[in-house]
Amino acid sequence: MENYKCKSVGIIGSGIQGVCIGYQLIKKGVPVTIFDRHDPLSSNFKPASYGNAGHFSPYAVLKFNRPDVLKDVPKMLFSSYGPLALKWNYVLKLIPWIKHYLKNCNTRSMLHTAKYMNQIARSADEAYEEIFKEIDITNLVDKKGIIYVWSNKNLKSRELEIKVRNDLGIKQKILSKKEILKLEPNLSPIFDAGVLYENSMFARDPHAILKKIFKLFVDKGGKFIQENVKQVLQLEKDQTLIKSESNDYNFEKAIIAAGAFSKRLTDQLGENIPLDTERGYHVHFKNMEHLISRPIICLDRGFSLSPMNQGLRAVGTVELGGLNNPPNKKRIDYIVKSAKEYLPQLGSHYDEWLGFRPSLPDFLPILGPSKKNKNIIYAFGHDHLGWTLGAVTGKIVSGMVTGEKTNLDLDPYSSKRFN
Repeated sequence: MENYKCKSVGIIGSGIQGVCIGYQLIKKGVPVTIFDRHDPLSSNFKPASYGNAGHFSPYAVLKFNRPDVLKDVPKMLFSSYGPLALKWNYVLKLIPWIKHYLKNCNTRSMLHTAKYMNQIARSADEAYEEIFKEIDITNLVDKKGIIYVWSNKNLKSRELEIKVRNDLGIKQKILSKKEILKLEPNLSPIFDAGVLYENSMFARDPHAILKKIFKLFVDKGGKFIQENVKQVLQLEKDQTLIKSESNDYNFEKAIIAAGAFSKRLTDQLGENIPLDTERGYHVHFKNMEHLISRPIICLDRGFSLSPMNQGLRAVGTVELGGLNNPPNKKRIDYIVKSAKEYLPQLGSHYDEWLGFRPSLPDFLPILGPSKKNKNIIYAFGHDHLGWTLGAVTGKIVSGMVTGEKTNLDLDPYSSKRFN
């Protein structure tokens, strides 16, 4: 296995997962072509890396499959002013996801997700630091930490999060209201306490970083084809076919890293993977980024405030509604109203944006070969940690492609868990 050399790889998806996988494979001397219907360098293209919160969050290992959250879901869904929303015209399509979610919403599954999310997330920053040695990140990355704030009304949930993270060895510093206001004096004191993740990295422009990694990939010999991929097939043991709308391309191996858009390809391969979409929104407040020194995650409202190069970004919430529904103005209104609760100094906003998080009902990504097609490899379903896990996913999946040994237990990320 050590002498094995993959002859060629085609990657579907030029988001942070696909680009980081491509970069790692090129470093290993494997010829790589990335496919996407959008050019990552286009100024008109606004993918997930354009709109996310910019957090590198290796500590965010607790997910939505928690018994303490489940009891509040109905109340949140029927509230017009809450962090969770549902497009009712999408309910029937969401049923497979909901069934798996309910099956995975218990203490045992919650701790399983946290354990195996931590297994890969704990190396996330280190993997990015390797890439950052090769690109200029001036004015793009800060290391001032990230603060979570909360009120005492959901204190049991906060205590659960703190305990699980402590048990996993994640460093966290509990702060009082007074200590938070000393760090961030412009915040309205509508919270009771919080936690600081000291020295956590934060991207002031994630899309600019993605573009730099993509350029690095191309500079090292990687290829990019701007075409819409319609199908991926395994023809022979060592031959896969990527079919676009206009051409066919042969590779030894193919990687599906198309985020929330991956399901249409995996369905064609006969795998009933319950991948769905969590829709997230953002707005910017121009020239207001100076109001905070670091990202603030407001747990009671389910959104965050991030000091970006484009201005102060208010970003977040979860809307279950698929890929085709139009943007929901009520979600934008909710974010703007919430942002002004925490920072009353804010004025008018601009740049209303909707993005798609690829969500699996146990909240672990799928990393590994297709159940029926061993030369087609999956790398999607990173949920809220797509940005955080980009670089480490690149290392893990490139190692799978080239047959490298690993001390990671990769079984929990297999698609087999849904089949």
